[in-house]
Amino acid sequence: MTSKRRNQSLLLACITTGVFALVFTQYLLNTRKAEALLPAFAQPQGTSRNWPLFGGTVSRNMVNLVEKNLPQDWGSLESGKNIKWVINLGSKAYGGPVIYQGKIFIGTNNDSPRNPLIKEDKGILMCLSEKTGDLLWQAIHDKLPAGRVNDWPREGICSSPVVEGNRLYYVNNRCQVICADLEGFLDGKNDGVTDEKYKEKTDVDIIWQLDMITELDVFPHNLATCSPLLVGDTLFVITSNGVDEGHINVPKPSAPSFLAIDKKTGKVKWSSNLPSQSLVEAKKGNEKVEIKTLINQGKLLMHGQWSNPVYAEPAGKPMIIFPGGDGWVYAFKPESGELLWKFDCNPKNSVYELGGKGTRNDFVSTPVIYDNKLYIGVGQDPEHDKGVGHLWCIDITKTPSNPQKDLSPVNDNFNPAAPVNKNSGLVWHYGGNAPPDYDRNYYFGRTMSTVAVHEGLLYTAEYDGFVHCLDAKTGKKYWQHDMEADTWSSTFVADGRVYIGNENGQLFVFETGKEKKLLNTVEMKGKIRATPVAANGTIYMITENPCRLFAITKE
Repeated sequence: MTSKRRNQSLLLACITTGVFALVFTQYLLNTRKAEALLPAFAQPQGTSRNWPLFGGTVSRNMVNLVEKNLPQDWGSLESGKNIKWVINLGSKAYGGPVIYQGKIFIGTNNDSPRNPLIKEDKGILMCLSEKTGDLLWQAIHDKLPAGRVNDWPREGICSSPVVEGNRLYYVNNRCQVICADLEGFLDGKNDGVTDEKYKEKTDVDIIWQLDMITELDVFPHNLATCSPLLVGDTLFVITSNGVDEGHINVPKPSAPSFLAIDKKTGKVKWSSNLPSQSLVEAKKGNEKVEIKTLINQGKLLMHGQWSNPVYAEPAGKPMIIFPGGDGWVYAFKPESGELLWKFDCNPKNSVYELGGKGTRNDFVSTPVIYDNKLYIGVGQDPEHDKGVGHLWCIDITKTPSNPQKDLSPVNDNFNPAAPVNKNSGLVWHYGGNAPPDYDRNYYFGRTMSTVAVHEGLLYTAEYDGFVHCLDAKTGKKYWQHDMEADTWSSTFVADGRVYIGNENGQLFVFETGKEKKLLNTVEMKGKIRATPVAANGTIYMITENPCRLFAITKE
């Protein structure tokens, strides 16, 4: 090779190497930036032996891919078959257990006091030993003076905490976001806040708290319930801002519905009041405000806000997604709060009526992310009883083509292939009113249940007690099962089985698959409202009347 050609080759190699180095450096920076957004437990669904938040991971999918050899049947409490231990909680426990590093965290009330000196109605968060069920410490929160409009009697704490490292985060019955030390006062230290009301060895050690009522002017309707989501250094919360006791007026429309909070300090990074913003704007413009009109236009929250946020990152594009009390799902940039898109989960012709008589719904279930799709069903407060519902699959990779950033289907056309929906995020819709020759008035009713998606199949339930199995890509129904009792519970998938409970105290165990195979029905002698979960070879489930936590494992 000539000297000139050798020099040209060396120059080309240097340029190529330099370009590669720049590209690789940028790749590392982008990768680290993306990783910085993710919590330590944001692993592929169910690959951890912990269950550190509601739904297990930031996708909220009720599936555990790790646990094997779980029991599908167990005996009565008296027989003790496959029952590792059982403990009494309060009288209610809705949120479900969180399991992390040998500890179980669960919200309840004080109807079975652990501190004999404190017997009044309180909100309680328990930290239990995973091995024995023994109490390690508890958080005790006084009730709000306003009563049932803000803090319904004997409902306790409905929030399931999110746990990371040596900290846990939850929303209590007083509409406060709490950051607590994992060890409570058992470690002999008082970290963070030092003026806690209760400071015994078995009490909570609070690091910081954000009072959403006094600091943000939130008016929680009935109860603050959010199970927070942690992504990097940011905690995401739905505030439960809602209507007043008359169920018509929204007393605090300027208060936020959605929050992004610094996990280290408790300071608010950004907030949004989109579910009530139209009412604020109408009042500013001195317009005659018709609350019902705004609600039926999908521009105002209807009742309460009791769902939970979910995180997604389609094609490396981070987004935090909140279901609003107006029946819309909103996606934001996690770092700034900029709106990315929104989706209306009600038909435009639906109508909201007090007491649940109408057809317009909000959310009690939590959105789930699977394969760049979002799945959620609409529902109402269970006191509003049953009614027509809708289950949605939304493509979260779509970019809105309109200034409103609206990905909703057009003019109630729920055919995703229709030309009018070419820019919609609609993948499929399941539900709505059924024809006269169908065996029910609607295909899918109101739901409180969060879906579970596993191997391309979606499992969910509606409040009326029907369990559904659908194709996750197309919405095609493979089977349904009538449990013959209402359900608040969600489907939970683990070890090739689907677990779900009902109000009659029955736990149904199905085999996963396109064909319905009911493996067992276990009689638990108490309502099953919280969703079963599994960790470390054990199923954890809660009954009500009596309210107990069971640890169930194969002998």
